[in-house]
Amino acid sequence: MPINIEYRGPADLPEIIPVFPLPGALLLPRGQMPLNIFEPRYLAMVDDSFRDGHRLIGMIQPDVAHSPKDSDRPTLFRVGCVGRITQLAESGDGRYILELTGVSRFKVIEELEVLTAYRQCKVDFFAFANDFTARMGEDEVDREALLSVLADFLKANNLKVDWEGVESAPNEALVNALAMMSPYGPAEKQAMLEAPDLKTRAEILIAVTEMDLAKKRTSGDPPLQ
Repeated sequence: MPINIEYRGPADLPEIIPVFPLPGALLLPRGQMPLNIFEPRYLAMVDDSFRDGHRLIGMIQPDVAHSPKDSDRPTLFRVGCVGRITQLAESGDGRYILELTGVSRFKVIEELEVLTAYRQCKVDFFAFANDFTARMGEDEVDREALLSVLADFLKANNLKVDWEGVESAPNEALVNALAMMSPYGPAEKQAMLEAPDLKTRAEILIAVTEMDLAKKRTSGDPPLQ
């Protein structure tokens, strides 16, 4: 999706960003993520992002396994992805319906003590400088293997897809869209987020899907509904 600002590198992004902890959420550079915002603290976060002019929100998963039990501020994973709000609509009942377009992954340096109800972190984008170059490394992706496991997954779960759209999609868009939409858990999503390159992300997605299909065949689990 086109956006109204060009981010050419890590220096174009602020080092302090608001973060939205959401388990199972995976945002990747140039991917689009729809969000339904209704909690007051996150409504304020959206308002502040427009007031500050950057329109950026860091999506990050809570690391529940390493968080205090029943904590309302769970520990965060160390890597997330910042997105720019590229669409926003008001629902009429107090909610925001918005879409984030991924810009770059980041590493959390530290979480800050802030007065806002939402959380904010000091982050480093320089570890992911390649995220600013579209379609980097996509020639290394095993597209045939990816499409093969996608076909197996769709068949096993009685799902359909627009194959014409799939076959015309560039490798980066295809890998990232499938990763973001995949039905896997936080650990698998985090592994795909932290993959060093597009080829590795595709390999993780293929491996996780193959293991899921093998498990379903062995257990006789019913297809996804």
